[in-house]
Amino acid sequence: MECEFPTVNEKNDEIIKILKETKTIAVIGLSPNIQKDSYKVARYMQSAGYKIIPVYPKDEKILGEKVYRSLSDIKEKVDLVDMFRKPAIADEIVDEIKKRNDVKVLWLQQGIVNNEAAKRAKDLGLDVVQNKCIMVEHKMNLS
Repeated sequence: MECEFPTVNEKNDEIIKILKETKTIAVIGLSPNIQKDSYKVARYMQSAGYKIIPVYPKDEKILGEKVYRSLSDIKEKVDLVDMFRKPAIADEIVDEIKKRNDVKVLWLQQGIVNNEAAKRAKDLGLDVVQNKCIMVEHKMNLS
Protein backbone atom coordinates (compact mmCIF):
# COMPACT_ATOMS: atom_id res chain seq x y z
CA MET A 1 0.00 0.00 0.00
CA GLU A 2 1.45 3.31 -1.05
CA CYS A 3 0.99 6.10 1.48
CA GLU A 4 1.11 9.72 0.53
CA PHE A 5 3.00 11.95 2.90
CA PRO A 6 0.63 13.07 5.65
CA THR A 7 -0.52 16.65 5.32
CA VAL A 8 -0.97 16.86 9.10
CA ASN A 9 1.70 15.34 11.35
CA GLU A 10 3.60 16.35 14.45
CA LYS A 11 7.34 17.02 14.34
CA ASN A 12 9.79 14.85 16.29
CA ASP A 13 10.09 17.22 19.28
CA GLU A 14 6.29 17.37 19.49
CA ILE A 15 6.13 13.55 19.40
CA ILE A 16 8.58 13.41 22.32
CA LYS A 17 6.42 15.89 24.25
CA ILE A 18 3.30 13.79 23.49
CA LEU A 19 4.99 10.60 24.72
CA LYS A 20 6.20 12.32 27.90
CA GLU A 21 2.81 13.87 28.73
CA THR A 22 0.61 10.88 27.88
CA LYS A 23 -0.49 8.60 30.71
CA THR A 24 -3.51 6.73 29.29
CA ILE A 25 -3.83 5.27 25.79
CA ALA A 26 -7.06 3.92 24.31
CA VAL A 27 -6.01 1.39 21.65
CA ILE A 28 -8.62 1.08 18.91
CA GLY A 29 -8.41 -2.41 17.38
CA LEU A 30 -6.27 -3.99 20.12
CA SER A 31 -6.34 -7.68 19.19
CA PRO A 32 -6.01 -10.42 21.82
CA ASN A 33 -3.81 -12.30 19.31
CA ILE A 34 -0.23 -12.07 20.61
CA GLN A 35 1.08 -12.29 17.03
CA LYS A 36 -0.68 -9.10 15.93
CA ASP A 37 1.12 -5.75 15.87
CA SER A 38 -1.61 -4.10 17.94
CA TYR A 39 -0.99 -6.56 20.78
CA LYS A 40 2.81 -6.27 20.57
CA VAL A 41 2.73 -2.47 20.51
CA ALA A 42 0.18 -2.18 23.34
CA ARG A 43 2.11 -4.69 25.48
CA TYR A 44 5.30 -2.67 24.95
CA MET A 45 3.58 0.63 25.82
CA GLN A 46 2.06 -0.98 28.91
CA SER A 47 5.50 -2.24 29.98
CA ALA A 48 6.81 1.32 29.48
CA GLY A 49 4.36 2.52 32.13
CA TYR A 50 1.34 3.66 30.12
CA LYS A 51 -2.21 2.68 31.11
CA ILE A 52 -3.71 0.79 28.16
CA ILE A 53 -7.46 0.72 27.49
CA PRO A 54 -8.37 -1.89 24.84
CA VAL A 55 -11.16 -1.11 22.35
CA TYR A 56 -12.21 -4.30 20.55
CA PRO A 57 -15.55 -5.84 19.52
CA LYS A 58 -15.14 -8.96 21.68
CA ASP A 59 -13.32 -10.40 24.68
CA GLU A 60 -13.60 -9.15 28.25
CA LYS A 61 -9.91 -8.56 29.01
CA ILE A 62 -6.79 -7.99 26.94
CA LEU A 63 -3.40 -7.45 28.58
CA GLY A 64 -5.21 -7.68 31.92
CA GLU A 65 -7.35 -4.63 31.13
CA LYS A 66 -11.13 -4.39 30.66
CA VAL A 67 -12.11 -4.31 26.99
CA TYR A 68 -14.52 -1.64 25.74
CA ARG A 69 -16.58 -1.91 22.55
CA SER A 70 -16.09 1.76 21.60
CA LEU A 71 -14.25 4.87 22.67
CA SER A 72 -17.60 6.30 23.78
CA ASP A 73 -18.00 3.49 26.34
CA ILE A 74 -14.83 4.47 28.22
CA LYS A 75 -15.65 6.48 31.33
CA GLU A 76 -12.10 7.13 32.53
CA LYS A 77 -9.78 9.85 31.20
CA VAL A 78 -8.04 9.12 27.89
CA ASP A 79 -5.02 11.18 26.84
CA LEU A 80 -4.23 9.55 23.50
CA VAL A 81 -6.20 7.43 21.03
CA ASP A 82 -3.97 4.97 19.14
CA MET A 83 -5.70 3.43 16.11
CA PHE A 84 -4.90 0.12 14.42
CA ARG A 85 -7.95 -0.01 12.12
CA LYS A 86 -8.44 0.83 8.44
CA PRO A 87 -7.93 4.52 7.57
CA ALA A 88 -11.66 5.17 6.92
CA ILE A 89 -12.45 4.31 10.56
CA ALA A 90 -10.49 7.40 11.65
CA ASP A 91 -13.49 9.54 10.64
CA GLU A 92 -15.70 7.71 13.14
CA ILE A 93 -13.00 7.92 15.80
CA VAL A 94 -12.75 11.69 15.36
CA ASP A 95 -16.55 11.88 15.77
CA GLU A 96 -16.27 9.94 19.04
CA ILE A 97 -13.35 12.09 20.24
CA LYS A 98 -15.40 15.22 19.51
CA LYS A 99 -17.97 14.06 22.11
CA ARG A 100 -15.27 13.76 24.79
CA ASN A 101 -13.30 16.55 26.45
CA ASP A 102 -10.19 14.65 27.50
CA VAL A 103 -8.42 13.28 24.41
CA LYS A 104 -5.40 15.36 23.40
CA VAL A 105 -3.84 13.18 20.68
CA LEU A 106 -5.02 11.08 17.75
CA TRP A 107 -2.32 8.61 16.68
CA LEU A 108 -2.78 6.59 13.48
CA GLN A 109 -0.33 3.71 13.41
CA GLN A 110 2.28 2.91 10.77
CA GLY A 111 0.64 2.52 7.35
CA ILE A 112 -2.53 4.40 8.36
CA VAL A 113 -3.16 7.79 6.78
CA ASN A 114 -6.44 9.71 6.68
CA ASN A 115 -5.64 13.35 5.99
CA GLU A 116 -9.28 14.47 6.18
CA ALA A 117 -9.76 12.91 9.63
CA ALA A 118 -6.37 14.26 10.71
CA LYS A 119 -7.35 17.78 9.66
CA ARG A 120 -10.68 17.49 11.50
CA ALA A 121 -8.83 16.32 14.63
CA LYS A 122 -6.38 19.23 14.32
CA ASP A 123 -9.34 21.61 13.99
CA LEU A 124 -10.62 20.22 17.32
CA GLY A 125 -7.29 21.19 18.89
CA LEU A 126 -5.74 17.72 18.95
CA ASP A 127 -2.18 16.78 18.18
CA VAL A 128 -2.18 14.31 15.30
CA VAL A 129 0.39 11.68 14.39
CA GLN A 130 -0.20 9.37 11.44
CA ASN A 131 1.77 6.70 9.61
CA LYS A 132 4.12 6.24 12.59
CA CYS A 133 4.40 3.45 15.14
CA ILE A 134 4.08 4.69 18.71
CA MET A 135 6.31 1.85 19.96
CA VAL A 136 9.09 2.67 17.48
CA GLU A 137 8.86 6.39 18.33
CA HIS A 138 9.02 5.59 22.05
CA LYS A 139 12.03 3.27 21.62
CA MET A 140 13.87 5.82 19.44
CA ASN A 141 13.20 8.82 21.65
CA LEU A 142 12.58 7.78 25.26
CA SER A 143 14.22 4.45 26.01
